[in-house]
Amino acid sequence: MSVSEPLGLSSQEAIRRLEQYGPNTLPQERPSYWLAFLAKFWGPIPWMLEATIGLELFLGRPFQAAIVGVLLVFNSIISFVQEGRAQNALALLKRRLAPQARVRRDGVWQTLAAESLVPGDWVRVRLGDVLPADLELGQGQVLVDQSALTGESVPVEAGPGAQVWAGTVLRRGEAEGMVKATAAQTRFGQTAALVKEAHSQGHLERTILSVVKVLLLMVGVLVLTIVLYALWRGLPLGEVLSFCLILLVASVPAALPATFTLATALGALELAQRGVLVTRLSAIEEAAAMDVLCSDKTGTLTQNQLSVSKVVALRPFTEDEVLRFGALASEAATQDPLDLAILEAARARGLTDLEALSFVPFDPASKRSEATVRSGDGVLRVMKGAPQTLAALTHSPEPRAELEALATEGNRVLAVAVGKAQAPPRLAGLIGLADPPRPDSAALVQRLQNLGVRVVMVTGDGVATARSVATQIGLNSKVCTLDQMAADCSVLAGVYPEDKFQLIQTFQQAGHVVGMTGDGVNDAPALKQAEVGIAVASATDVAKAAASVVLTDPGLTNVLAAVEEGRRIYQRMLTYTLNKIIKTFQIGFFLGLGFLLTGVFVTTPQLVLLLLFANDFVTMSIASDHVGFSPTPDRWAVNRLTQAALVLAGCWLLFAFGIFYLGRDWLALPLGQLQSLIFLMLVFSGQATVYLVRERGHFWGSRPGKWLILSSLADLLGVSLLAGLGILMSPLNPTLIAGLLGVTLLYALVLDWIKVGLFHRLKLA
Repeated sequence: MSVSEPLGLSSQEAIRRLEQYGPNTLPQERPSYWLAFLAKFWGPIPWMLEATIGLELFLGRPFQAAIVGVLLVFNSIISFVQEGRAQNALALLKRRLAPQARVRRDGVWQTLAAESLVPGDWVRVRLGDVLPADLELGQGQVLVDQSALTGESVPVEAGPGAQVWAGTVLRRGEAEGMVKATAAQTRFGQTAALVKEAHSQGHLERTILSVVKVLLLMVGVLVLTIVLYALWRGLPLGEVLSFCLILLVASVPAALPATFTLATALGALELAQRGVLVTRLSAIEEAAAMDVLCSDKTGTLTQNQLSVSKVVALRPFTEDEVLRFGALASEAATQDPLDLAILEAARARGLTDLEALSFVPFDPASKRSEATVRSGDGVLRVMKGAPQTLAALTHSPEPRAELEALATEGNRVLAVAVGKAQAPPRLAGLIGLADPPRPDSAALVQRLQNLGVRVVMVTGDGVATARSVATQIGLNSKVCTLDQMAADCSVLAGVYPEDKFQLIQTFQQAGHVVGMTGDGVNDAPALKQAEVGIAVASATDVAKAAASVVLTDPGLTNVLAAVEEGRRIYQRMLTYTLNKIIKTFQIGFFLGLGFLLTGVFVTTPQLVLLLLFANDFVTMSIASDHVGFSPTPDRWAVNRLTQAALVLAGCWLLFAFGIFYLGRDWLALPLGQLQSLIFLMLVFSGQATVYLVRERGHFWGSRPGKWLILSSLADLLGVSLLAGLGILMSPLNPTLIAGLLGVTLLYALVLDWIKVGLFHRLKLA
């Protein structure tokens, strides 16, 4: 088959060639699971645990070394499994984002997954597409950006007979051509190096880690004080160092990687079920903080189902002539909504009796499309595009009154010009196209505003058209242009795709977290710049690749799901952070100050390690806890957060010392049983802390998640049995265990009232 025969393959032949050549996908490098698992034993947290194992073995305590080893392996397995689940979730989402191709099979144009292409297929590519295979062009003229393949920043022109390569981007025009090579046989497949995506650390994760660094610094000061005290008192340095290392280990957020990864992975899977595909997990947390959403009008807030509502002819032309010329400057193969609407209106009036000799699709640079046609008057040159552009090109006065009338009615207005092939064109008239708002747009705007998100409609239309649509969807009528942007503008008119990058930067420089919707190749820089880049359902491949969120359903309603899920994850990680700060201060300072004040270890290093096991089960279940979402955009107020945690930790510290002196002086427990009692107190109070801080109001305000409840019950039952049976610790009377649990619950009830007032005062509620 020659490249001049645009008939395409039959389905049967395509299947045969697919078996011969294989799918049009590059082979993926399969990572070594063993290497990925072994990597979990390398890093600051594993190093501390490994150093503890070495010290315990050096001191001749193999049993305690074994416990630390089990803790190390346990955390590594959990982290490995949860990160694997996250990667599988992302792989699933990316498969759903697989590029599509317009292919002619059995003589009919259809849209298929690009991976099904085979050599010999006849395909059509257009502005914004990433080329799905190596092609030899048969029709059309395009501008191709080959920088991803060759490194050359200047795009190249390509026409019939030219070779264009997979992975390159069409910056202008449309074309058809034959697939010459697929998958590894393409030039891209032969030369591209495998690139591994780096993990982009999000704002939420950075905030948590910064808090943890402060905690470790404070505990480090406490450890130094303990070592100096031990040297001064002449205490056995080996035991003191072992205790100090265990103290540091207790302050390390060993469950942080697994908890954070699990929370975001579960959020991504939940969003996928609601029509939101997340390509960067950090976008989920950024959606929680988003307070400005810049949204396209056409196809996003409107239905993108354009129809010709009015034709205005300028003398000496008639309405039918204007519509006929407009149809000649349009082409169905582009699938452009403007072209399709004009062609449909022309067909309805029987005005499609002429055919274009040549056609140049709409170019954002020239802001017009153009065709050459043969009629009874000879060869004509017809154009369709922006009224201002064509008025300037034809040296005609701009029909301001007619433009204003059409725009006020909410129409999108195109101008039509015509002239002899060698003569200057003349403005023939205007075509008004109506694109009514989506039925859900007004409710969507209202809900986003109720959630504290400022919605800004961005459109290339004029002020009058923009104001008409804005009024219909519930935005205030303050309309600005980009150079007149004010704080109270809800609509920005006359904005072209290349202006959106500057718009996003302007909002970011003012301190906003910005979401941006887009669909075209020119939107890609703005989508990449925005904290939450949102590619709508009809977006080009380039826009989807640049965005961090891709919607699979028309409209923007699913953005609400992203905002709500992001804020739920924020609430879960806020619970984790509060819980971690409180426990670090309570456990670290109680163990350290207890040793300094009493001269004895208030509990054993072995029981501290057991405490870490108990804490990690519950801590990781926070990632799937049942929580609501914040009513306003979330921002990390680290100072206020730390203040609240310190107050609550101080209250638990008083409780801990109270239990210690009660057991030592009133119950006269021997040291072994006293250490068992303190261990149980730390477990019980740790459990209470999770439920205390998971709600910003009273803890009974919402039902905890199933896994949180089950892990708590398992922990409480497990440690109570160990204490009652004297396993790994001195045995305690069951009555004493039950009494301690009851006292802890009563104290937590009192502390809950303190917490509510504290959160309200610090504006954390």
